[in-house]
Amino acid sequence: MRNPGYDTTRADASAANLQQAYQAMLAQQQAETEKLALYRAAADAARLAEWEFHNAVLAMKEVVRGQYGLDSDQAQAVGLKKKSEYKRPSRRKLVAS
Repeated sequence: MRNPGYDTTRADASAANLQQAYQAMLAQQQAETEKLALYRAAADAARLAEWEFHNAVLAMKEVVRGQYGLDSDQAQAVGLKKKSEYKRPSRRKLVAS
């Protein structure tokens, strides 16, 4: 604030105090921006780790299916449905009209 006519007897409204408060605000905003960038980088890293884990689980399920078969207890143990548990489609009877 550069107004040569500004003068006050209140200490909290003085030009020096205003300048100090302004500098403190800028410093806190800079710290906020830096921490926000760190947060976003950490969130991206966590999301990438989640995808890598998900893909590893899918690969493990494929290996279990290939090694033990589609109708095995091992496949069921890792969360897959046994092939024999799927309901076979039933034939619809045609109704003569």
